[in-house]
Amino acid sequence: MNIRRSGSSLLFVLTCALLLGGCAAPEDAAPPRVGEPARSYAAADLGGEEVALEDFRGRVVLLNLWATWCTPCRMETPYLQSVYEEHADQGFEIVGISMDTGDAADVVEMFVDEYEVTYTILHDPRMRGMELYRVLGLPATFLIDREGVLRWMRYGPIPEDDPDFLRALEDVLS
Repeated sequence: MNIRRSGSSLLFVLTCALLLGGCAAPEDAAPPRVGEPARSYAAADLGGEEVALEDFRGRVVLLNLWATWCTPCRMETPYLQSVYEEHADQGFEIVGISMDTGDAADVVEMFVDEYEVTYTILHDPRMRGMELYRVLGLPATFLIDREGVLRWMRYGPIPEDDPDFLRALEDVLS
């Protein structure tokens, strides 16, 4: 092995590492943490109007990232609808954001009709929410209090009558 060549390679790798290390990663590069402000996020409603999480300030928000092709999302939706119906009069809102890519607004609308969803549905065809909230698989759900602080989160479906979820929901609603 040529020592001179391997030394040059090592020098190159170290230089790159130092240069890249000097580039500050955005604050939202880490996964979201309970107790921190929810990340600013907006997506379009099915009519094409942009809606931001901040628009719901003063209400408890359950942010649910999902997709029509996601089997656990399909299984979870009726439960989320029942939770919404039970707590909507307490200042509770579910914001379900579809991660279906491309021009899938019609498919999302058919899903909403099929599952009789009455909570807020938005569409993020570029899946910005996946990166912003560090989501690797769907569904992913984030409970945000009235001041915009993340109070509970789950990567994966929320099982019906999940005690951790229900306890967190009652805490932020009271």
